[in-house]
Amino acid sequence: MNPATRYSATAISLHWMTAGLVLITFPLGVYMHGLALSPLKLQLISYHKWLGVTIFLLTVARLAWRATHTPPPLPETIPLWQQRVAHGVHLLLYLLLFAIPLSGWLMSSAKGFPVVYLGLVQLPDLVGKDKVLGELLTEVHEMLNFGLLALVGMHAAAALKHHFIERDATLRRMLPRI
Repeated sequence: MNPATRYSATAISLHWMTAGLVLITFPLGVYMHGLALSPLKLQLISYHKWLGVTIFLLTVARLAWRATHTPPPLPETIPLWQQRVAHGVHLLLYLLLFAIPLSGWLMSSAKGFPVVYLGLVQLPDLVGKDKVLGELLTEVHEMLNFGLLALVGMHAAAALKHHFIERDATLRRMLPRI
């Protein structure tokens, strides 16, 4: 494959690290949500917060990289409407990768629970303790996460369709070289 049609090694690494963390963080959130209050649940909440902050930081790094490195163009065989949908989905994915950790941080602040990244760095509260706001932000956080799940599913399905049905280079552009 021509190097000009592939994403850079940095972009590929950031993409797959983010994807892996999302695929861990989402089910962890669903699992811990159903647990009764216990030391295990509190530890899992801490891990969930650490993962969320890491996803946020990786997203900042991804956008900084993308701002300074033009991504390769989509294959010319992809219809314009599909290219527009792909760009829109990517934009929404980036927005959610910011909004979800931010909504979790806001929720923790409103509920009076600090976010302590990796057990070492306490992040400042973004809002004061407010039970009603905390419950609202819980709903927002959950809704955004299910939206992300739907978009990730669409993104993955489109990549697999292009790889196995269209047999174009769309997916290979983002795969690590083996």
